[in-house]
Amino acid sequence: MCELLGMSANTPTDICFSFAGLIERGGRTGPHSDGWGIAFYEGKGTRAFHDAGASASSALADWLTSYPIKSHTVISHIRQANVGEVNLANTHPFQRELWGRMMTYAHNGQVPNIKKQPLHFYQPVGETDSEHGFCHLLDLLRSRFAQAPENPMDWFGIVANGCQEMSRLGVYNLLMTDGEYLITYCTTKLCWITRKAPFGQAQLKDADVVVDFGQETTPNDIVTVVATEPLTDNEEWHIYQPGEFRVFKHGESVFNLTLPI
Repeated sequence: MCELLGMSANTPTDICFSFAGLIERGGRTGPHSDGWGIAFYEGKGTRAFHDAGASASSALADWLTSYPIKSHTVISHIRQANVGEVNLANTHPFQRELWGRMMTYAHNGQVPNIKKQPLHFYQPVGETDSEHGFCHLLDLLRSRFAQAPENPMDWFGIVANGCQEMSRLGVYNLLMTDGEYLITYCTTKLCWITRKAPFGQAQLKDADVVVDFGQETTPNDIVTVVATEPLTDNEEWHIYQPGEFRVFKHGESVFNLTLPI
């Protein structure tokens, strides 16, 4: 299984602390050594970094833990290959344009039968069932809405139904974003934490790193981190229920429902 990491914040924020914990699981404290990637949003633009090697021994990943790229929304992924070769084409997160915005997507789990689903406008570059599922979701959205709907709740519903469909084909844990909204869905394993004032200290589980967020933030900051498993061992994380679909904007949970699997 792969691992996911996402962030939604109300002010441009770096993810160095959480990312430092995640990459340790990519070949050192965990088996997810078949590639990693991370995408940061700056307005409508993105900075994306990918590597087909293990994150724990990647010089690029190590550099990113100390280079504070600030963003409202971030998605990251470390891969343990199940479907598809170990190469850059199969490395998450995947990105495509929709409605004049860059959509970013990462998936944890296996849904091999999704490849039986015909695709129309969007096509995979690599071989993974994950990317095929991404293209399927975007096809659903594009066929329903030629332009972005005025009410984002309308397209959230399309994505939620698509997630429910794929969860019935296998294991489907999802992070997806247009840069404004961080969309999350869980069938087996996902958790989240929102940090806001009063801020305290946090200790990574996978590295000897402690940060005092009170020294790094302002009283108005709100930052939510979503991960496959808790990244810290001294904070209370919220555990997703199977079928839970939740959307964050600027660090706040703005939409959620639980769908039967």
